[in-house]
Amino acid sequence: MRLRLHEQPLFLIIIAVAALSMLVPASVALVLEDFLTARSFFYAGILGLTASLLIGLARGRRSVTHGNTDLVGLLSLLGSYVLVPAYMALPLQESIGSTSFLNAYVEMVSALTTTGAPMFEPGRLTPALELWRAMVGWMGGLMIWVAAAAVLAPLNLGGFEVTWAAAPGSLGAQTDRFQRADLLRRVIRSTRQLVPIYGLLTAVLWVLLLINGDEPLVALCHAMSTLATSGISPVGGLANADGGIAGEIVIFLFLIFALSRVSFSSDTSVSRFGLHMDPELRLGVLIVLGVPTLMFLRHWIGAFEVNAGEDLFQGLRAFWGALFTVMSFLTTTGFESREWDTAQIWSGLGTPGIVLMGLAIMGGGVATTAGGVKLMRVFALYLNGLREMQRLVHPSSVSGMGPVTRRIGRQGAYHAWIFFMLFAMTLAALMLLLTLFGQGFEEATVLSVAALTTTGPLLSLASETPIELTALGPVAKIVFSCGMILGRLELLAFIALLNPNLWRD
Repeated sequence: MRLRLHEQPLFLIIIAVAALSMLVPASVALVLEDFLTARSFFYAGILGLTASLLIGLARGRRSVTHGNTDLVGLLSLLGSYVLVPAYMALPLQESIGSTSFLNAYVEMVSALTTTGAPMFEPGRLTPALELWRAMVGWMGGLMIWVAAAAVLAPLNLGGFEVTWAAAPGSLGAQTDRFQRADLLRRVIRSTRQLVPIYGLLTAVLWVLLLINGDEPLVALCHAMSTLATSGISPVGGLANADGGIAGEIVIFLFLIFALSRVSFSSDTSVSRFGLHMDPELRLGVLIVLGVPTLMFLRHWIGAFEVNAGEDLFQGLRAFWGALFTVMSFLTTTGFESREWDTAQIWSGLGTPGIVLMGLAIMGGGVATTAGGVKLMRVFALYLNGLREMQRLVHPSSVSGMGPVTRRIGRQGAYHAWIFFMLFAMTLAALMLLLTLFGQGFEEATVLSVAALTTTGPLLSLASETPIELTALGPVAKIVFSCGMILGRLELLAFIALLNPNLWRD
């Protein structure tokens, strides 16, 4: 019986893709003569593919186009982040042997949600397992790229609720063509459009990192982590890589794709305007240039106090370290520049981790792999605040609508404010739960921000003492995993699942 892809459940297809991807680390482990890892991934992959095929054959030609496809899409996405990591953790736990299944599960949730919070220290995992972590993060980034256009945009979720063009019934909205198609067809359509772009960008970045001196495995993992904004590194970060500042410059350029979806695709209605008119990119550039400049001035003044202000070369290195790190944490990637500590050496002043946490909370662009509140919502709140101040001076004035302002809907600032309040309440609730299960206030704050913004490297950079996930209790690890899933899907998607209208055919 011939199987048709669009007649199968989305969750089943995701399981099959996860099973197929396990053959890659199995092949790498076989070449490296790591036979335990090769067997673990090969058996898990073959079993997953066989089970998916049998289920598909048992279903026959039963169509999945009937019913509420929006509900099916959200449930499939939620199930993918909750259940698929459990399947992915099986060969990982079997290959390591000296860890619990819960640790392996938290590691896979961290990778799939592009959080990149390391459960295991660098050097503990074999090259095949390090590649598997980076691959899972890379596939998680691709999944959110596709889901943004095929699942979230038709429901006005994930930041689309702020934009005017994505509102229901708006003229010329490109998401209407997705709403007329069933779930699997629009997922396949988005996948065909985005996979070549995603794969080509990753390959180009890999080659550029190789040219700059990185080892093949390290360059590949860093390339996949950059495009997925997961921050996963087999050597513990860019400071331990061989690419140097040239490699950081290359990664910096590719992080632009996490600031705005307009930079790589025009598949959603929020990308109707050109790149130069995109408010997310404009705001992102302003933050990336403004915050390092203020930090540089702070360290420069401190350097004069210790008679080091005339060391121009060290000052420029400190500025680059701040520039790259700010860009990395704004896009919720979490890579630290090797020159990040140069400013502290230069001036004797430290940089508070609250700056990095604030950048991660602000987040990147809508429908990108970045997490956080998102720049579009921040821009909507800025416009609303600016308009209110104008009305204080001129109460009878009428605001103008420029091409940039036109992207924000009439209720855009209202929706952005609601999301920001929900984000703050969720952050407080997650902190409360973590403190109840043994974490201190500072640790709970960093863990909560890292989970909800999908920025795992905050655990080692945002606090004075790095936080080790292995030291958390079992319940705290589960709470942290739920926070990562909630941060990736956003609370509005969970609230949408509680809407009774969504459950009706």
